Amino acid sequence: MDSAYACYQERMGGKRLPPMDLDYADEIQNYPTWVAECEGKVVGGITMMFEDDYASIANIGIHLDFQGQGLGGGLMKFAEAQAKENYYSELRLATHVLLTENVALYLHLGWVEYDCDDVRIYMRKVI
Repeated sequence: MDSAYACYQERMGGKRLPPMDLDYADEIQNYPTWVAECEGKVVGGITMMFEDDYASIANIGIHLDFQGQGLGGGLMKFAEAQAKENYYSELRLATHVLLTENVALYLHLGWVEYDCDDVRIYMRKVI
């Protein structure tokens, strides 16, 4: 995940995004997590949470070398399928306000903004 978020470091003024400091072993143990592999190497991943009324994407990241190839969109579609399979009709996520290309991707995939603060944009998608 460090590679997935490394490209944002300069934009963030050297601050680390919260997903960069997660204990991924703990995340994988406690939340449904899937990875994408290429030639035996993990190149992307997604972690979801299933709440009472909605499912959420807690984290999604694509290795820098594999960004722009549709893998992120594929993982988002996978998340939708997982939510539907578990009888949810809404997905939610939060992203940093400075990650404008992520917001653009989510909007392109049919997500809508429903709230924001100084740091995050909160988005949802009815599925």
